[in-house]
Amino acid sequence: MQPSLIKDTKEKALGKVILVTGPARSGKSEWAETLAMQSGKAVVYVATATENPNDEEWDNRIQEHQKRRPQDWVTLPVPIELSATLADAKPDTCLLVDSLGTWVANLLEENEDSWENILGEFLETVQLVAADMVFVAEETGWGVVPAYPLGRQFRDRLGSLVRQLGIICESVYLVTGGHILNLSTLGSPLPPRRERGQGAGEDKGDEGDEGEITNNS
Repeated sequence: MQPSLIKDTKEKALGKVILVTGPARSGKSEWAETLAMQSGKAVVYVATATENPNDEEWDNRIQEHQKRRPQDWVTLPVPIELSATLADAKPDTCLLVDSLGTWVANLLEENEDSWENILGEFLETVQLVAADMVFVAEETGWGVVPAYPLGRQFRDRLGSLVRQLGIICESVYLVTGGHILNLSTLGSPLPPRRERGQGAGEDKGDEGDEGEITNNS
């Protein structure tokens, strides 16, 4: 049995928080793994995905990720209780969370009030953890609007999570087209809406998305 790398509340300083995002098969997980190794800390791989005996292709993807991990990494399956896992992390560890999209999908049955509470707890916890954290997130909002409600709910929840998490991260990377872009050096965090005002032309969230259905159909 592997020794526990979790549960130490005597943290003294906050850890680094890094977000790696990108489309499917972009290499975002590989870059996140590299960043975790570069931390110099014991890596805890927080896997939000679980195996599905009825989905061979999905299980193959999980196994592909498993084969890439160094033998000394500890793997924790955490499909739901992500905030609690982060809160219990030891300061001398680096948690690699892969992926936030799967975590969001696992919680789609939660109603909006419940989801907002879960999201709020997660974002608050991230800012209080002493361990380093590297999060992997999928980019889902660059295509057409999904034609079914559950797909739109997933896209909206994940998009909102990534936006809010990115603002509080020390570094944010976009992996696409075989390249790694450090968004933290190329741009600046988007201010909260209350700081930008609500004058004419100001955004009110994801307005205009409905038009994408017509324009891209």
